[in-house]
Amino acid sequence: MIIDAHIHFDQYNIDQQEAMLKELHPNEVSHVIAVSTDLQSCKDNLALSNKDKRIMPAFGFHPEQSLADVVQEMQLFQWIEENNENMIAIGEVGLPYYLNKEKGINYQPYIDLLEKFIVLAAQLKKPIVLHAVYEDAKIACDLLEKHQVSAAHFHWFKGDTQTVDRMIANGYFISITPDVLYEKEIQSLVQHYPLEQMMVETDGPWPFEGPFDGQMTHPKMIKASIEKIAQIKQQPIEQVASVLYENTKRFYNID
Repeated sequence: MIIDAHIHFDQYNIDQQEAMLKELHPNEVSHVIAVSTDLQSCKDNLALSNKDKRIMPAFGFHPEQSLADVVQEMQLFQWIEENNENMIAIGEVGLPYYLNKEKGINYQPYIDLLEKFIVLAAQLKKPIVLHAVYEDAKIACDLLEKHQVSAAHFHWFKGDTQTVDRMIANGYFISITPDVLYEKEIQSLVQHYPLEQMMVETDGPWPFEGPFDGQMTHPKMIKASIEKIAQIKQQPIEQVASVLYENTKRFYNID
């Protein structure tokens, strides 16, 4: 069985969503972790989850965008607290590495917002899903350590060996996307990171290259990711698939 540990399910159109849901069972996908990008996205993912329990929503604010104003931020946090029993995690939250690279922005407000989400995750006793790559991961680790949050999932992670070793020591999880089939950087990460702290994801509808070029991103692509991870780890595919599945169930407290 497979769990897509990170997908923007609400960003697919209705026809795509319906087709994907029909295709989950035939492709041995038991659940998808549907991360949110803002308050409306949170509400949309909650509505989708209410229609199909295989969709497990996480509520948050994606960092690669302009910040909400004070009132909007307050409304988001209030809504998350009111609906926390319906969410599996805080997410997607983090730091705007790519936005900063493109435009150059004031980072401190984003750091402050991330810290608020980490504090909220600790208060609500929920895992947190992080968009924090390269040098941003160090900031995220500082904040997680400060607030003693260990249930952290760094999705589609990229970073230096020192940070990777710090994350491993702290018990943080990463998730691997289908680009593991053709990206040397991700293959090296898989080689280094313990399988016991790893999950698999699509980050759909984000598109992929290589054998997936021109295809709509779908959880079924994870099968190829698992095969590649097994090859890199030099372990049987069935064993690797089982470990990844159980990791995700345990991390997200899925029955």
